[in-house]
Amino acid sequence: MRGERGSVAAELAVALPAVVVVIALGIGGLLAASTHVRLQDAAADAARLLARGEPGERAAGVVASAVAGARSASSHSGDLVCVTATADVPIAGIPVTLTSSSCALAGGL
Repeated sequence: MRGERGSVAAELAVALPAVVVVIALGIGGLLAASTHVRLQDAAADAARLLARGEPGERAAGVVASAVAGARSASSHSGDLVCVTATADVPIAGIPVTLTSSSCALAGGL
């Protein structure tokens, strides 16, 4: 029994960093998911604006205001106007690029 003295503290010292890493990755993943939803909404709003004939700067501003540092690109394919929004998000210090696309019918309501 004397030889096991302090073993709980040693096991805790080994396991605690792993628990902290798992929690940090979980929180980072939730924040990235939240950012991705905002990015998708912004891409949809920007596509609708462009489809109604609004200027491209306004659509880009919608994306940039929804997610800090987000970029957007638009394209036309037939009757569709598509917007792709991209943002770099750190997850536990690791940069991850999130991309969302949305299309709207040109001249749409």
